[in-house]
Amino acid sequence: MSDEYRSSYGLEHHGFENLEREYWNLPTPALYEQIVRHREGIMAHLGALVVRTGDHTGRSPNDKFIVREETTQDKIWWGVVNQDCTEANFDDLHQRMMNYFQNRDVFVQDCYAGTDPDYRLPVRIITETAWHSLFARNMFIRVADPEQLRNHVPEFTVIDAPNITAIPEVHCTSSGAFILVNFKKKMVLIGGTRYAGEIKKSVFTIMNYLLPQRGVMAMHCSANYGADPDDVALFFGLSATGKTTLSNDPARHLIGDDEHGWSDNGVFNFEGGCYAKVIRLSPEGEPEIWNATRRFGTILENVQIDANRRRVNLDDAAFTENTRAAYSITAIPNADYNGRGGHPKNIIFLTADAFGIMPPIARLTPEQAQYHFMAGYTAKIAGTEQGVTEPQATFSTCFGAPFMPLHPTIYAKLLAEKVEHHNVKMWMINTGWTGGPYGEGSRMKLAYTRAMVTAALNGELDDVATITDPIFGFAIPQAIPGVPREVLIPRNTWQNPDVYDAKARDLVGRFHKYMQQFESEMSEAVKAAAPVAP
Repeated sequence: MSDEYRSSYGLEHHGFENLEREYWNLPTPALYEQIVRHREGIMAHLGALVVRTGDHTGRSPNDKFIVREETTQDKIWWGVVNQDCTEANFDDLHQRMMNYFQNRDVFVQDCYAGTDPDYRLPVRIITETAWHSLFARNMFIRVADPEQLRNHVPEFTVIDAPNITAIPEVHCTSSGAFILVNFKKKMVLIGGTRYAGEIKKSVFTIMNYLLPQRGVMAMHCSANYGADPDDVALFFGLSATGKTTLSNDPARHLIGDDEHGWSDNGVFNFEGGCYAKVIRLSPEGEPEIWNATRRFGTILENVQIDANRRRVNLDDAAFTENTRAAYSITAIPNADYNGRGGHPKNIIFLTADAFGIMPPIARLTPEQAQYHFMAGYTAKIAGTEQGVTEPQATFSTCFGAPFMPLHPTIYAKLLAEKVEHHNVKMWMINTGWTGGPYGEGSRMKLAYTRAMVTAALNGELDDVATITDPIFGFAIPQAIPGVPREVLIPRNTWQNPDVYDAKARDLVGRFHKYMQQFESEMSEAVKAAAPVAP
């Protein structure tokens, strides 16, 4: 292979030796050749690449650990989310990986996380397979200049080897899969899982640790802007609550679909691509994403395909509900390829309420926004994590607790300061269930949700009369173009209001129980924003 795209900072710095071949920064067509040659995937009609991830079709949060060491141990929010492991455990697995790679090929992608040059992070993704290298090329910010690649020195390195497994009783892991983050050595080790999302979320975890310490808000959100780059909207939410779908708006410009920073310069994307859930995707409901699944360079994870005709079936969930497409942001025609915008005018919290209690749209006070950012209530959607086969009510602080290594109050205070300084309008939108809980009610129609979002971002709801939700205290607009009035008040959509009240009391109790851990950090005004049982 040509050395034109090889960095002078070699793989020996990461512990590699006696490698067979090193494939440095291969472009997409060359990676396709390697993928087909090694039988890692097959090409679909119109050129997308279809791959399988085996047993792991979603993230494995129980298999993720942060190394406890002296430089960071007093900063990490240790607990159920941020589990610790020892430096010895990390070193043992690192050596196990280095032994495995001897006399084998490796694929290297040198790239960046962060589109803002003031805060971007040079990263190196080293993978066992060519398709994971293509994933990294799609998801992170590419370096096109050969001279820059030759001088690229990564600040953090991710080593991904799906065929290496841990020995739980030896390495103190939860299973054979492992995701180990070492801030001291600036390295991430991933093994025992083929799910590519672990690569991007590991880098996201790193950014969420580094940037808040520099006064930059790190956010699990999508972002877009209107005709004016200063008309920015942020969409916070867990996977499958609608971040990608709602930010892909033909009338607005996409900044990014999942991970962003908010600095004094404005909002900037961490990534150079999108990782969209595509189960039952339709050209009518989500045309931009649907078109992206039908192009050369896109990776389709666990999507069903007719092996003879090579045509995919996005409606088939035989492998998982969490079918995914990973593609460069250049696949979206109205995206801002620079990945930057001004300061937000609107922030939307997305929840997929499996209880069917939350209103479909509401305006939040600053105190309510702080409370619900800390709560991060939503439902885990089928397939996004191992073992989740149907929606489950859950709380995920900052709408992304699995990726937040610092204490949640650090992110909450940063967000509150920026919201107050820039006078941002705050909204809650429920993309979950209406007319009853999961199994009885129905999912909120996408057309209704889009109409609500459009009205909010265009300022059409600024002067609309509102009614106060008796449980959450939210201001609910009484009329929105294109949305039936009865949909706006959750209790009115249930056949039996008494059953609604009982389910609401259950949900309120869950809020109170979860938020007890943060009461000492909350002001009296924020505490007063807690929901009240009917």
